[in-house]
Amino acid sequence: MLKNFLGSSPVWFKYTIVFFLIFNVFSLYILGPTLTAWFFIAEFIFTLAMALKCYPLQSGGLLAIEILVLRLTSPEAAKVEVIQNFEVIFLLMFMVAGIYFMKPLLMYIFSKVFIKVKSKVILSLLFLTLSAVLSAFLDALTVTAVLISVAVGFYGIYHKIQSADTDYNASGILDRKELSGETLEEFRAFLRSLIMHGVVGTALGGVCTLVGEPQNLLIGEKMGWDFVAFFVHMAPITLPVLVAGMFTTIFLETTKTFGFGRKLPRPARTIIENYTLEKDRNRTPSQKYGLIIQAISAVFLIFGLAFHIAPVGFIGLGLIVIQTAFMGIVEEHSLGKAFEEALPFTGLIVVFFVIVAMIHDQHLFHPIINWALSLEPDHQPVVFYVANGVLSMISDNVFVATVYIGEVKNAFDAGQISADQFRRLAIAINTGTNLPSVATPNGQAAFLFLLTSSLAPLINLSYGKMVKMALPYTIVLSIIGYLGVLFFL
Repeated sequence: MLKNFLGSSPVWFKYTIVFFLIFNVFSLYILGPTLTAWFFIAEFIFTLAMALKCYPLQSGGLLAIEILVLRLTSPEAAKVEVIQNFEVIFLLMFMVAGIYFMKPLLMYIFSKVFIKVKSKVILSLLFLTLSAVLSAFLDALTVTAVLISVAVGFYGIYHKIQSADTDYNASGILDRKELSGETLEEFRAFLRSLIMHGVVGTALGGVCTLVGEPQNLLIGEKMGWDFVAFFVHMAPITLPVLVAGMFTTIFLETTKTFGFGRKLPRPARTIIENYTLEKDRNRTPSQKYGLIIQAISAVFLIFGLAFHIAPVGFIGLGLIVIQTAFMGIVEEHSLGKAFEEALPFTGLIVVFFVIVAMIHDQHLFHPIINWALSLEPDHQPVVFYVANGVLSMISDNVFVATVYIGEVKNAFDAGQISADQFRRLAIAINTGTNLPSVATPNGQAAFLFLLTSSLAPLINLSYGKMVKMALPYTIVLSIIGYLGVLFFL
């Protein structure tokens, strides 16, 4: 049974999970539900950190089942959390699959970018800025799905060349020898740094607008702000943060610190460039037609998301229908491949909402909220920013924002705070949950999606490496956001 339990995971990890499951029972009856709930949070974070050893759906899912068995929350409460965040699940189910059929177009565009832009600093800024702009109008998870598709496709090109008997750069040495060893590690580090710049960019853009993150829409509804009003209220803090993020990118790539600064190896650049040129020459009329259909679908995607003609999941499903219908992909097994990437993560997100329901039912954040509201009005925005930031590093930022804006709205309705104070606290909550949460994959669903995607093992991106690479961004964004709340609110 031990051999089959959690499959090929290390034996020490299996024993650790068993220890957690036994310890939590004794903890509940000896230390009480509040401390036990905090233990569960720490244990779940541990399972996320070990994502490359064992996918967190199994180890984290066992913890979630135990939470329900010990009645630290209920299936009904977990269902409420899932329904409140159903648009995220809806997005994962269909949007990621829709983008799957766009891979040839994405690879055509980005392979040109990778090869033509020689400067790593400019390429990194391009990834960060483009991700920020797209996330401001679309959705951080959608943009992250695009980044993952591009990186997986680019790695696939590298692997395809490496496994063949070719010599695209005419060096007299087979490409597989030139692309192995240190060159392969350099290529992985190159991709890893680009994808991290891009996913940080989704946070920088997502904080700016009403549709950038799910909690933004909730905060905007509570405040009665439309798209323009939300942007204007947030701009004094979010725009300086965006500029600071761009300077951080330049600094990291120039100093080559925190795992950044690695360039596309010269042999790999030449080989991939020649491979791309050959692919362009040999592209069939059917493949060219497919690129046209994908380009039209991309326009439909941008228009649909920018004008919010339908929930994101519906737009993703529309993409699937249009692309497969006009490209002749009608076999069920061909459609099934598109859903393989996102559905395991969808299951993990539902498990995560069980943890969130436990946090809510055990009132783990309420003492902090009550203390913050008891302070002087001028001190409250900064305290709310810090409290939201710290909690968003260990818990889902959507949940943290939902709890805090709900409590502040209740205080406003009860006449405890003024309308202007309500506005200031709403801005502090939005920036506090969006900016410091880049510290760990726990806070941002986009970061968690990247960590548990098929790309992470390909580029050796572990929980620890992600935290390390995000650290300078976390420090800079958190401090600039703090100063903005302190001086502009």
